[in-house]
Amino acid sequence: MNLLVTGAFSWTEDELNKLKQLGHEVIFMQQEKDKLPCSPEWVEGIVGNGIFLSHPIEQFTSLYYIQLTSVGFDRVPMDYVKTHNIQIHNARGVYSIPMAEFAICGVLELYKQSCFFMKNQEEHKWEKHRGLMELSGKTVCIVGCGSVGTECAKKFKAFGCKVIGIDRFPYVSEYFEEMYSLSELEEYLIISDVVVLTLPLTEETYHIIDADKLEKMKKGAILVNIARGAVVDAEALVSAVKNRLAGALLDVFEEEPLNETDLLWDTENVIITPHNSFVGDGNHQRMLGVIFRNLEEQ
Repeated sequence: MNLLVTGAFSWTEDELNKLKQLGHEVIFMQQEKDKLPCSPEWVEGIVGNGIFLSHPIEQFTSLYYIQLTSVGFDRVPMDYVKTHNIQIHNARGVYSIPMAEFAICGVLELYKQSCFFMKNQEEHKWEKHRGLMELSGKTVCIVGCGSVGTECAKKFKAFGCKVIGIDRFPYVSEYFEEMYSLSELEEYLIISDVVVLTLPLTEETYHIIDADKLEKMKKGAILVNIARGAVVDAEALVSAVKNRLAGALLDVFEEEPLNETDLLWDTENVIITPHNSFVGDGNHQRMLGVIFRNLEEQ
């Protein structure tokens, strides 16, 4: 296969040589926005992420294989891919572990008042806090039960939580007590102490957590968004955190980077991170495994 490989994944020379040893012709392109290092007609397979944002997929007339280094398909013209029977793979399972650990960490930071203690440490101030919460026994609703959602379920279950799943296509899983459809979301927002969003961004899920849904959430609940920013109405969230929720962990935003003047920055009990939840020291080897397994099945 004629493979165009991009710097969306951090390749070593040995790893690129391994691709060649499997019989592939390989051309490497560091920045996906740059000029193509080959004619688009030459390319039969692409290993990358957002290359089609800068180079229209229509010009790759020989393309029949895509390996994404991301989990989401939102940077790919999927209608074109399906129409032209292009085989496409994502990074399913690669980032699940760090993202699930990130969700647990954020909820515990809010429950254990980490900001309070950090501030007091900076001021050399000795002051107890009597309002710490326990994760054990809490009801956790995970919206989006793919690989990331399932890994979240495993982790929260290990902390003694009751884990409920909400998915577009409910199924039976040992890691969820029950799983329900998206149409039943409101019913379970009412009873959940923690709501974790891991679902993909589609027309159906755009602003799925809006002002109405936030009003339905249990008073004192925590919202975690490690999915896509646009699944939450951020403007409505500011009001909800101030008046109803105990806090929010937000790793993704509708516009990134988050504007310096955005009210979320200064909203109490909101933890903001720069789309960083997927980072982990095991990602590289997991991604390599996915890439080579899929290529070997060709």
